Amino acid sequence: MSKKSSLIVLFFLILIGILGRVFPHIPNVTPVTAIALFAVTYFGFRYSFVILLLTMVITDFFIGFYQWQIILAVYGSFILAGIVGLFIRRHKTTIVIFSGTLVASVVFFLVTNFAVWQFGNMYVHSWPGLVECYTMALPFFRNSLIGDLFYTGAFFGLFESAQYFILRQAKTVAVKY
Repeated sequence: MSKKSSLIVLFFLILIGILGRVFPHIPNVTPVTAIALFAVTYFGFRYSFVILLLTMVITDFFIGFYQWQIILAVYGSFILAGIVGLFIRRHKTTIVIFSGTLVASVVFFLVTNFAVWQFGNMYVHSWPGLVECYTMALPFFRNSLIGDLFYTGAFFGLFESAQYFILRQAKTVAVKY
């Protein structure tokens, strides 16, 4: 892929990430985890980090910032999703992409809800409070899992399909000449 094509894809990932967080949506159904997995797989960790940081900072500016400890947990969880993307990059198969998406979703759920319990004031800071926090977050986990699987499937599926058809077209043109 040319540098120009790569920049266009990266720009659209940021745009999709921003629109997916700012416009009304089902709670926790956003493309951010999928963007982390996809961007690392095809463009490397550095580009993924920049895309995630731009997407999150821009959208948090509009949505509203919250406790810095929880922000770090959220941003850190997306960086961890990027690390999962490094594994996907090395072993890119449908089952690895699917499994990586599940792992990234579970990590996000565990890390961010622990931070909400630890640094927020919604739950008692005890074992029962932690259990309550995770229990109350289960509907959001379901939503984020559905969103992560949908967006990851769409990004990887569309990109791989486009590459296949572009390569096929290039071979057809080369055979003609």
